[in-house]
Amino acid sequence: MTPVQGVDQAFWYILGISVVLLFGITVVMVYFVVKYRRSKHPVASDIRDNYKLEIIWTIVPTLIALSMFVIGWSSYVGLRTVPKDAMEVEVLAQQYSWLFVYNNDKETENELVVPVGRAVKLNISSLDVLHSFYLPAFRIKVDAVKGMPTYAWFFADQLGEYDIQCTEYCGVDHSAMVAKLKIIPEKEFAAWLEKESD
Repeated sequence: MTPVQGVDQAFWYILGISVVLLFGITVVMVYFVVKYRRSKHPVASDIRDNYKLEIIWTIVPTLIALSMFVIGWSSYVGLRTVPKDAMEVEVLAQQYSWLFVYNNDKETENELVVPVGRAVKLNISSLDVLHSFYLPAFRIKVDAVKGMPTYAWFFADQLGEYDIQCTEYCGVDHSAMVAKLKIIPEKEFAAWLEKESD
């Protein structure tokens, strides 16, 4: 399972549970409002010391919360567990651009190029202020902090171009700090990697 699938699975699971609970609680609330309205029940029922009810409304929400934790944790572990054969790229944030440095010291600005069908590890840090690397198509958002290197990874499974943004206000031109991820065929990538930067 790729990190994208893990994050999406956690999202849809939690959304589904939330919708079911919203619908269920609303139906029960409307039912109680009608059935136990003041004109029919002027004196409220006393349900204290109903251990069966107390056990149910303690255990059921606990199990639901634990199931959300388990699926969320498995998604998080997927985001942090990088495949051993992942291609590594250094990602350096600076006001107001992204620098990408490859293993052969090739450097690009605001353009991350990777081959299709590969896991890609991004080693992220900042050269100045706080930034945040955001690659929405692959569910990655990682803060870039000077002196505190971190990482993220994704599986480049489809050819195409994808947006990269900074999502931490980093100064007056923060909104212009955008880049592109280009996923290209492996042979084309090999030729591009060896070509000298313009």
